Amino acid sequence: MLPDAVRSLLCPVCRNGLMPGGDHRLACPGGHSFDAARQGYFNFLVGKGTVFEADTAAMVAARFDFLSRGHYQPLADGIAELAAPALQGPEAAVLDAGTGTGHYLQRLLAAFPASAIGLDISKFALRRAARLNPGAINLVSDVWQPLPVRDDAVDVVTVVFAPRNAVEFARVLRPGGRLIVVTPRTGHLAEVAGQTGMLGIEPAKEERLAASLDAHFESHSVRELDLELRLEPADVGNLALMGPAGHHLDRSALDAIVAGLAPVTTVSARFRISVFEPRKQPSA
Repeated sequence: MLPDAVRSLLCPVCRNGLMPGGDHRLACPGGHSFDAARQGYFNFLVGKGTVFEADTAAMVAARFDFLSRGHYQPLADGIAELAAPALQGPEAAVLDAGTGTGHYLQRLLAAFPASAIGLDISKFALRRAARLNPGAINLVSDVWQPLPVRDDAVDVVTVVFAPRNAVEFARVLRPGGRLIVVTPRTGHLAEVAGQTGMLGIEPAKEERLAASLDAHFESHSVRELDLELRLEPADVGNLALMGPAGHHLDRSALDAIVAGLAPVTTVSARFRISVFEPRKQPSA
């Protein structure tokens, strides 16, 4: 059986609604159909696909191993807590944009019986996400393209270290819904970032986030979360490889750096969890 979230989907080709065409197929009235991959996700990249570089299998494996050890569990708990007020209805729904391996969505769904859509451009990530969240619809799709989701279809959009398409997020959110965005703060992973080649935190990141969303969203609240992590060398290696720098890191050089680390390294993780609400549209 396909998840309930199917009713919220649009065909990525013609924008008609999608319906189950069997246990492992989605189809639209325009004659377009999509078969589930063996691992359970659907590939909605059509036409030219995406110009963005998807996370590799090695990057996804590093993220899965790191998150599975619970290092960022308080972050997942915080996201679920902030999503709670918008997920109290009988047909609550959530879109996890940039779902990655699905860990944050898994925590949210453990707390709320919502229908769910997990979206990412990496098929390697979606293979993991589909196993973690078999009750969600997991889609390979580009967040910068029109989302394959109906208007006013979801109560919460979560974006954890992923791109933000304000126009589309505002379109798919119901009135009273919430957009929850997680970004790193200055000093995030500073103890190991330089030596392992991780990318630095951009200056004025918070101001640019607000500016990029301002036309469609207003700020509801901001929560800062600081974690002191005690990481083994393998954790530090996974931390470096699982982020954007993983596309460019020299793996052998990273392995040599990790081999020289102490048995335990204390690392500060600094997050900002920003909650936004759709701006009320003026009456006609």
